[in-house]
Amino acid sequence: MLQPALYIVATPIGNLDDITARAVQVLSKATVVAAEDTRHTQRLLTHLGVKAKLESFHDYSDDSRVAYFLDKVEAGESVALVSDAGTPLISDPGYSLVATAHQRGIQVVPVPGACAMVAALSAAGLPSDSFTFEGFLPAKATGRKGRLSELAKNQGTLIFYESPHRIESMLSDVLEVLGDRPAAIARELTKMFETITKSTVSELIGFTKQDDNQRKGEFVVLIEGNREQTADGSDIDTDHLLTTLLAELPVKQSAALAATILGVKKKPLYERALQLSGKK
Repeated sequence: MLQPALYIVATPIGNLDDITARAVQVLSKATVVAAEDTRHTQRLLTHLGVKAKLESFHDYSDDSRVAYFLDKVEAGESVALVSDAGTPLISDPGYSLVATAHQRGIQVVPVPGACAMVAALSAAGLPSDSFTFEGFLPAKATGRKGRLSELAKNQGTLIFYESPHRIESMLSDVLEVLGDRPAAIARELTKMFETITKSTVSELIGFTKQDDNQRKGEFVVLIEGNREQTADGSDIDTDHLLTTLLAELPVKQSAALAATILGVKKKPLYERALQLSGKK
């Protein structure tokens, strides 16, 4: 039997052979497996030849469901948390369960394995010494552009998940707000039609438009961080610059002057200036 604890178990993101031996052992021995979608997880367990008690835990599970699983651990049982694919909590359910487990002094044990974000970063050919994982950007263009503007100064590689019906519009917004940076798309990782394409944002837009198949599946989008620096090698604080200009000039003029100073496009600075001025 497993030691009583909450086990966070990574499962394959595509290729079922990417399950670890330890994950199979934990899933086999856990008192109960808390799954995002029990039908999906059952197919994995059947493939592995594992018999386990499955119960649901997903984004809509309430506090009583959290208490239900943690009560089991406190009673001497073991609970294994899995999502539909990859590592739980990485753009998947589980935060409330893990956070509450810590509050209650319950041991939380990671069982590491597949993660689409990490797999994409390892193979994308972009800087990996520093990165920011954002998950999914807002679905609507206004919110998406606003968040991209907030990330514009980040020097680390930016990593996003995206759906097939938004991939073109998302890349177009990236081009508009962040410029034509080096970038990569990792599509359908570990699956039959896996593609990893590195280029620039503008060329990736053309690549997805030219081939319908490149707009299908699950996407990880990686954008190189901001490499622009001032002459003395120090970064300009864009918000500080805009705030200083806004104290003396209207929003439109502040954005235009900041764009000239920074050598970047005016539109994202205009939207940020509106936010800082409280007019948006």
